[in-house]
Amino acid sequence: MRQWYRFLTLLLAPCLGTPLAARAQDWNGARVRALVTLATERRALQFADSQLIDYTAQAHGLVTFLAQIGGGRISLPAKLVKADEIFSEIYWRPPAAGKQWITGRRDTTFFPTDIQYHRDHLGVILNNFPNTIRLGDGDEVKDVPHPLSASGLTLYDFALTDSLRVEIPGKVLDVYEVKVKPRDDKAEAAVGALYLSKEDGQVVRMAFSFTRAALKDKQLVDVSVIMENSLYEGQFWLPRRQEIEIRRSVSWMDFPVQGIIRGQWDVTNHVINSRSTVALSPGPEIIWAPAERRLTTWPTANIMAVVPEDISLATDDEVRAVQEEARRLIQAQALQRTRATLPSIPSMSSVLRINRVEGFAVGGGVRQRFGAGLSSRLIGRVGEADREAKGELQLVWERANGWSASTALFRDYRDAGDEPETSLVRNSIAAQEFGSDYTQPFDTRGVRIALNKDRSDGTHVGLALAIERHAALQINAVPSSGRYEPTIAAARANVQRAGLTYERPRALVAGFDVESKVDLRLTRYSAIGGNTAPTQTLGRVYARIEGTRQFDGNRLVTRLSGGSLMGGAEAAIPAQELLYAGGMISAPGYAYHSFRSTAQVAARVEWQQRVPFLRIPLGRWGAIPGSATLAPYVGAIATRGPAGAAGAEGPNSTGSIYPFVGIGAVTLFDLIRLDIGRGLSSTDGGRLNRWTFGVDVSRAFWPIL
Repeated sequence: MRQWYRFLTLLLAPCLGTPLAARAQDWNGARVRALVTLATERRALQFADSQLIDYTAQAHGLVTFLAQIGGGRISLPAKLVKADEIFSEIYWRPPAAGKQWITGRRDTTFFPTDIQYHRDHLGVILNNFPNTIRLGDGDEVKDVPHPLSASGLTLYDFALTDSLRVEIPGKVLDVYEVKVKPRDDKAEAAVGALYLSKEDGQVVRMAFSFTRAALKDKQLVDVSVIMENSLYEGQFWLPRRQEIEIRRSVSWMDFPVQGIIRGQWDVTNHVINSRSTVALSPGPEIIWAPAERRLTTWPTANIMAVVPEDISLATDDEVRAVQEEARRLIQAQALQRTRATLPSIPSMSSVLRINRVEGFAVGGGVRQRFGAGLSSRLIGRVGEADREAKGELQLVWERANGWSASTALFRDYRDAGDEPETSLVRNSIAAQEFGSDYTQPFDTRGVRIALNKDRSDGTHVGLALAIERHAALQINAVPSSGRYEPTIAAARANVQRAGLTYERPRALVAGFDVESKVDLRLTRYSAIGGNTAPTQTLGRVYARIEGTRQFDGNRLVTRLSGGSLMGGAEAAIPAQELLYAGGMISAPGYAYHSFRSTAQVAARVEWQQRVPFLRIPLGRWGAIPGSATLAPYVGAIATRGPAGAAGAEGPNSTGSIYPFVGIGAVTLFDLIRLDIGRGLSSTDGGRLNRWTFGVDVSRAFWPIL
């Protein structure tokens, strides 16, 4: 039995996110205490080293501001809002005299903003921090004890966790990795790792975040710092590379809105003992250089040449590792929110939407946090046309390590499609004005329990069990023009359902930024009435993978999706279980949900290229960029029956391959997309393929719309 337990533990460890080695860490052992004591002494000696009179250097930095809506698996990719490139001259004299002359600074904006940075975000940390740590001019972190200080040795726990080699310019070093955490997890303290030279205990690298109590601004989510040093003239350890990430968050509807500041710095051309007196001059540490020392030409013609192509990824891997370490090493209660009553609005369409069943529907919600990770949420809406109330009462227990469990009582109109073909905001406008409703609603009510694991990289694994009742819906609303298509004839049945979901919002695979999703479902239907088989059990799988790769400012975007049904009599499969496709996302050039089948695969390849466009100044908010994106694409969808599935009215594919082509245009800060698509095959006497036109908000924003 123990062997099986060990096998399962090893198998599940990557999913659970708990490193096995952490359980064996020996905190505050004699060996690690001797090492950190030596490192602390070395730091103090360098500050007082009479052989180091001063040093000068040059620094090149990129400071970026990004915005992101949402968190975990329901989040938009971080969007670059502003980028600043900075060149500086550095002057430092021990123990704490420093000056940084900004010799050049240029910026560019991608969204309207007038953000102003703290002064110390525009420079380098010159001395690996003194005995106390301060960031954001003290507004973000103030006077946190340094782990390698006299007070730090008594306030922190240390564990020797690894031995490894690192390469610095001109030398390969053997170092120890030492984990650091506060003895009191509610104290104002740092959390992270030190990398100390085996030879003499010098600090080669520091990577750390902070406890909740250390963050002075309550809107701060986390502050993470990476500092790397190198050996100069064989005896002085001075800054070589630094990185900082600062995240602030406020709530918008039921989503956190995060502002992310990243600073990435390289320090080069160190000159030891130049005997400059600049470091001793009065005034702020970071200032503009005298006019004669400022840049007259830039190394690159455009700032975008130094902005990494993957800058929009949620978090740099190194910074993410620091944040994960902080969350793992301190107890959960140090990171949990306090009790509060908050509005809860999952999306804008939860407040207002229009469709052919409900007509004009309004709603809202509220969340109550009880503390210790326990909360409840009540959301609901009422339709003007159907005069029916829909809603959900949910009780949730969350842990800071990403685990959560919930139970819910609900009644809602669920969409039969696996992926939306349009945003709900656009759908509401099209439904009201033109009678074009791109949803497939059917009535669901029941109870659900769920267990979820959300990792800091956004990966989500969820298990859900539900007992439900399904029924078809009828058209109740009248559009301003046109007419509505019939709703699907969903099978009226009692349903028991088990589902497993895996989502990975982004990962780097073979140069592609990849997003993936897999849904596995096992459903047992017990018919009420005679419109389907009395009892049947269906297995269902659906998967989607999207990849994006950068090519000198252009992008290749690929999408592959599909699924299959297993079990049950094909002609009697409930309409709500079929796989649906057709529309601007799954199959442009074909009518909405023209494909209703038991198996299908859709593929699409798109080339996105920047082209000149009108640049519109917005004053101090920047300007609308003078470029747009053209996106020609090709693709195809392959399906397999059935033509006569239960409740599948309208044109249906009986099994074939249907290619399509089209072109999109993205403009206005990449917020608006226009599409024209054409199907290249026809069925049902030519009713299936057509020219399709669409104008919508960019798909990345759909989860909050």
